[in-house]
Amino acid sequence: MEWVLAILLGAAVVLLILSFVKGKQSKSEQEQHIDQVSFSLMDEIHQLQQKVKFMEIDAEITAVEAGTSEVQSDHRLLLREMIDLHRRGYSHESIAQKLKMSLQEVNNLLAPYEKRSTERSKVAQ
Repeated sequence: MEWVLAILLGAAVVLLILSFVKGKQSKSEQEQHIDQVSFSLMDEIHQLQQKVKFMEIDAEITAVEAGTSEVQSDHRLLLREMIDLHRRGYSHESIAQKLKMSLQEVNNLLAPYEKRSTERSKVAQ
């Protein structure tokens, strides 16, 4: 009977040691999987950044070929910011305040873009 208890105790110790070893192996496998996923995400982000850079260059080339000037690009940046604020729910008054413009200027610049959004909603209904 004592031998049986000693064998069972020895087997329990061996199994406990094996479980720790297997746990460490599974942790290293999980870490490798996480590393692979992070590397693939970094690669995808890099590819997207390259595509954005190429699109910016293409837009610049198109602007130069079309003969647009720097003044127009400044206007485009202002308009882009105004449209972004408007789409995020800012009122015309708050946009005018934020960009230090008159309310009439904001209304005039945003009018063509508001018309497009209402026309789309009418088609969708």
